[in-house]
Amino acid sequence: MAKSAPPRPRQRRRMENFRKVRSEEAPGGEGAEGGGPGSGPFADLAPGAVHMRVKEGSKIRNLLAFATASMAQPATRAIVFSGCGRASTKTVTCAEILKRRLAGLHQVTRLRYRSVREVWQSLPPGPAPGHRPGEPAASLSVLKNVPGLAILLCKDALDPRQPGYQPPDAHPGPSSQPAAPTSKRGPGGAAAAEGSAKRLRPEPGTAEERPTA
Repeated sequence: MAKSAPPRPRQRRRMENFRKVRSEEAPGGEGAEGGGPGSGPFADLAPGAVHMRVKEGSKIRNLLAFATASMAQPATRAIVFSGCGRASTKTVTCAEILKRRLAGLHQVTRLRYRSVREVWQSLPPGPAPGHRPGEPAASLSVLKNVPGLAILLCKDALDPRQPGYQPPDAHPGPSSQPAAPTSKRGPGGAAAAEGSAKRLRPEPGTAEERPTA
């Protein structure tokens, strides 16, 4: 039986000869659910609202320290956590922890996308095919639409009819009435105990036997 020829090594991707130089947000590349491109997720916010931009390398502890201190001020009525791509998970985590620290916050969540332009440049050891010596390094521009979300937390009441609204979490206090003690005996055990108590009682008309000397 003839042996099959070994598979040929895959051709290296052309992008391996490039390195990413920078990443920037494309103009007019932000859209929100229910709004056109270029419109912010919350256009009717008060001027004193705090906007926290969560990134992939952001520290949740640092974000929450600043957010908690800002929301503790009476003048600050709202805060927005926004993140896209891999930072979406941290965005949700920051909002949930802040809701536990500060009760009574109204929440509105909006889905959106951001257009990010990545600029790639060819590596010096391996120039791009067709590149002549002495010419500037070849570059590529890649446009990506990255999904993300924005979470608004507000001290004031919001319109509950708008999409993505979530009322404040209810935290009921502990009950002041003590719980009624539960008996471990079942129905059969209670009947047996009552029957044994009847057997121990002396029957009427019978004298109690006393030991004789």
